[in-house]
Amino acid sequence: MESYGCTYNHADARRLTAILEDFGCTLTGRAEEADAVIVNTCTVIGATERKMLRRLAAFADRDLYVTGCMPLVQMDKIRSVCTPQVIRPDEIHERSGSVGTRGPGATGVVQIASGCIGRCSYCITRFARGRLASVPAQDILDAVRALVASGAYEIQLTGQDVAAWGLDRGESLPELLREITNIPGRFAVRLGMMNPAAVLGILEPLTDACESEKVFRFLHLPVQSGSDAVLERMQRGYTAADVVRIVDTFRERYPDMMISSDFITGFPGETDEEFSQTLELLRRAAFVKVNITRYSRRPGTPAAALKDLPERIRKDRSRTLLAEANRNYDTYNERWIGRETPVVATEKNMPGSTVCRNPCYLNVVVEEDLPFGFTGKAVITGNRRHYVIAKLVPSGEEEV
Repeated sequence: MESYGCTYNHADARRLTAILEDFGCTLTGRAEEADAVIVNTCTVIGATERKMLRRLAAFADRDLYVTGCMPLVQMDKIRSVCTPQVIRPDEIHERSGSVGTRGPGATGVVQIASGCIGRCSYCITRFARGRLASVPAQDILDAVRALVASGAYEIQLTGQDVAAWGLDRGESLPELLREITNIPGRFAVRLGMMNPAAVLGILEPLTDACESEKVFRFLHLPVQSGSDAVLERMQRGYTAADVVRIVDTFRERYPDMMISSDFITGFPGETDEEFSQTLELLRRAAFVKVNITRYSRRPGTPAAALKDLPERIRKDRSRTLLAEANRNYDTYNERWIGRETPVVATEKNMPGSTVCRNPCYLNVVVEEDLPFGFTGKAVITGNRRHYVIAKLVPSGEEEV
């Protein structure tokens, strides 16, 4: 199986794997050894779509199955390179017994909702995933309990817009978080991507909910632009001032909070002045861990009818924004150097070192082999931009 895209999509892949294993199938990491190949697709931008088509074409002569977003909205393009069988994501959900799956290391993933309430003019994913469909709270709580019992420490709540959870059921994310944090055990929740438009309606109670030590002080707010005019053309449902209010509200309570974001450069009609407003918002909000993409026309979306800016402009603006985002990353990391912070071991990427997280979800690499779930304190000694280096403090270590 090859799986691409967001955390939600990868959780679908793990659920599908579990279903197939119940039927007696065995997952192999080598396609040439497989009797069947599954490609779990993403089509969020043009570059991803092209990659998907290349991978599908490579398996065109195999017993091929395709799932994910692409077959829901671009089956004609899939058929132009292969003739696979389709596994719809809703079929995976119907056959799967739990909304929770184990991720790598000490992480667990809980899919709390699919779809969204937005009407973004450039987005093809909303056509693939549809309107908001929140998972019942009891199913989510049961999944969290099971994951914690299995040894997961980091519980990732995922969806196309986590902040919108419950709006279709007369409930809200802060209420859900309060119930989750009342579950016994040692764990912390990482909130997934949240549209600022949905956050505005729950801002104060959500800020309060993050007070719990069982919630990472981490937000992922995909802003996309700092220009009100561009945001209106994107149909995002908020202004740059709204974004600043969200950021300031959280940082006043939690000064070290890590807030990440997504930006699109070169949206149709974006002027130099509008781009400068985006650059200013990035500086003002001091977003860390920023995902920057050049605008990519998606078929069937309202923005597809608009005239594209030259690729050169989109690329130059992307580089400018990335340079500023990297400065934000370095500034944030450097404020931690010399400080002592609690850490928990959650992943391993290389022998002889362990990836840990601190309460603000800072990526802390300790150059020791530690068991998953190990907790202790560490002093941050170096900045590597996308992570920091730390040494464990000998006293007060605890292993679980």
